[in-house]
Amino acid sequence: MFPFSFMYGELTDKKTIDKVRQTFDNYESNCFEVLLYRKNRSPVWFYMQVAPIRNENDKVVLFLCTFKDITLFKQPIEDESTKGWTKFARLTRALTNNRNTLQQLAPMGKHEVSHKPSRLAEVLQLNSDILPQYKQEAPKTPPHIILHYCTFKTTWDWVILILTFYTAIMVPYNVSFKTKQNNIAWLVLDSVVDVIFLVDIVLNFHTTFVGPCGEVISDPKLIRMNYLKTWFVIDLLSCLPYDIINAFENVDEGISSLFSSLKVVRLLRLGRVARKLDHYLEYGAAVLVLLVCVFGLVAHWLACIWYSIGDYEVIDEVTNTIKMDSWLYQLAISIGSPYRYNVSGSGRWEGGPGKDSLYITSLYFTMTSLTTIGFGNIAPTTDGEKIFSVAMMMVGCKRFFITEVADWFHDVEGKA
Repeated sequence: MFPFSFMYGELTDKKTIDKVRQTFDNYESNCFEVLLYRKNRSPVWFYMQVAPIRNENDKVVLFLCTFKDITLFKQPIEDESTKGWTKFARLTRALTNNRNTLQQLAPMGKHEVSHKPSRLAEVLQLNSDILPQYKQEAPKTPPHIILHYCTFKTTWDWVILILTFYTAIMVPYNVSFKTKQNNIAWLVLDSVVDVIFLVDIVLNFHTTFVGPCGEVISDPKLIRMNYLKTWFVIDLLSCLPYDIINAFENVDEGISSLFSSLKVVRLLRLGRVARKLDHYLEYGAAVLVLLVCVFGLVAHWLACIWYSIGDYEVIDEVTNTIKMDSWLYQLAISIGSPYRYNVSGSGRWEGGPGKDSLYITSLYFTMTSLTTIGFGNIAPTTDGEKIFSVAMMMVGCKRFFITEVADWFHDVEGKA
């Protein structure tokens, strides 16, 4: 539809209107001579120029339309007020009504002549090289405040997202399998992650946020108060150097276990990740990848819990004997790495499967339980293992139940 349809009347050329409509539909630059009508229904000839304005992504976001009154240069229009007048009389009235236009078009004196073309004239020529580019003006912020949507902050958030997923994978594994970070490479890597999380805290004290009314808050005091009330405590606990403390051999086992357990607090950062991933839920492929990642992450967590239960119950603390019906003992026998009791040394049970084999077997069991397959080659025997297995199967059934309900609602909406 022609955007100025309320301005044309019975004398407006329909072919010109169609050309203007095609110009807008095809996002083109063009110029026309068109007859439009004022509010009092008096006709006026305009020289109309249309120019599409593109943003930084080369997409047309608006049109620049300029109008020049050229009634003076057109044949005088005969309307009801001038009906019966001679052509000379109508021309005289047109010249009188357009006196301002004549003054603007009058030639300048020699001292006023400028050979430098004006910027307005260049724009009106619709040259694609000098057309203005539409860009959203960034709000003014203090020098030490970072906009939350700038390129640097967006890249930094992706780095934090990747490190958070790394933490979500490694923390449960290290806590469950009680791995002391004696490996220098892993210790350095975890220390670098802690430093990056610490830098992230500093940046969050200097990053704008969106207020309740949709405005960008750049006041440093409000930014600090907002961050202290929301994510500061969780972020601070997540960047403490637990791995460095556990690396020392003289640390008490109880204190080491306490610090290892506190590392689980880092998983709370996943709440921030979920908030950032909301923007990508409108894409089908992104949702599919996200569901696969979430399923794998949940299976990984459950595998770590499954191993922790088995490791806690495989040895009877009262009699100091090993439970031969435990899945850990059965796995040790099947792969040829049985448990053995060290009588002359520490007086504890040693040996057993390696950590890689234990983790793969635990992940295999949780995957078969969550998908409700359950081959039975690994089975729970103790009360704790059975309760946990029931919980896992309920989680798996709930997942399929939600999928079926969603499909049912989709079918009902399709039939409606």
